Amino acid sequence: MQGDVPGRMRSLELIDTQAGGDVSRIVVGGVGPLPGGSVREQLRFLEHHGDGLRRLLLSEPYGDPAMSVNLIVEPGHPEAQAGYIIMEAMGYPLYSGSNTICTATAVLESGRIPMREGVQDVVLESPAGLARITATVVDGRVTSITTKGEPAYVASRDRFVEVPGHGQVGYDGVWSGAFFALVDAAAAGFELTRVEEPALAAFGDAFVRAVRPEFVEVHPHLGEVGPLPFVHFCGPVERVSDRGFRSRSATYVHPGVICRSPTGTGTSARLARMHERGEIAQGQWLDTVSPRDSSFRGTVLGTAAVGHHIGLDTHITGRAWTLAHSRTVIDLDDPMVDSSDLEHLLPGPTPLAPDASG
Repeated sequence: MQGDVPGRMRSLELIDTQAGGDVSRIVVGGVGPLPGGSVREQLRFLEHHGDGLRRLLLSEPYGDPAMSVNLIVEPGHPEAQAGYIIMEAMGYPLYSGSNTICTATAVLESGRIPMREGVQDVVLESPAGLARITATVVDGRVTSITTKGEPAYVASRDRFVEVPGHGQVGYDGVWSGAFFALVDAAAAGFELTRVEEPALAAFGDAFVRAVRPEFVEVHPHLGEVGPLPFVHFCGPVERVSDRGFRSRSATYVHPGVICRSPTGTGTSARLARMHERGEIAQGQWLDTVSPRDSSFRGTVLGTAAVGHHIGLDTHITGRAWTLAHSRTVIDLDDPMVDSSDLEHLLPGPTPLAPDASG
């Protein structure tokens, strides 16, 4: 038999994963269909009419702001096998490398997209467009994900902002799925080690608050994409082979989060700036290393026009690990649950799992 969930109870089916230490919670069931002909249109509906889902799963007692949430939705593009909406503390990024790595792994290992041994291609639709993915599967497990998202480009160079307590801070503005401010770590007094994470977060908070009023960039194809959400701290670049480089890195997500991984979009932003400066060439790669010593590899593919900008296509390669499969129960009468822009997303009531006698 199945027990009935009371009328104000709902449930979500979740797969928790991590890539480079960053936890991505993949919502694979429990949310009703969203209106919109594309994943980006579905994102805008969720942002304006259903933000309660993001707040619920990224806040205590259900989650933590340092996590990410990815909602699996119907794709709008005929090539895509699934769509996904990314939710973070800063809001709704249009693309994320680590979240794409985690989402692709979750939909493959859970069987939502058929998985086969060896190398296979997967196409997912993010709010920014198609993510073209190559997955490597060994003994029924995804051991590597390489993803190609939208082209990155340098939007502005050699800018400065007065940051309280830190004086004039130089930065470059780069698009790589979101706008990043790239800051030289050594100039800001950081070596990008784990013990510096609280200080990096405090610096990032002060920097973003200072720079947002003056940082106004519009993507040539996507239009207005919101205020600056990310700061990427760039360590010194070390050549490790004829084709490869290595650099310590850290990404700040406003408000208050230092990513455990070096982030895929942060890595793409680094590659775009290095390529524009003539520091890296097509076919070469950069390993970015986070304060937690996790790493992603970014590879330069070639240039691509983004409006009047010269953009850069890149591959980001990493691995995700599955942490948990779970069914989370949401009591809409719980005073810790704000159901005002949540309840209409969750069809219900839904049955609980069968008991032992079922």
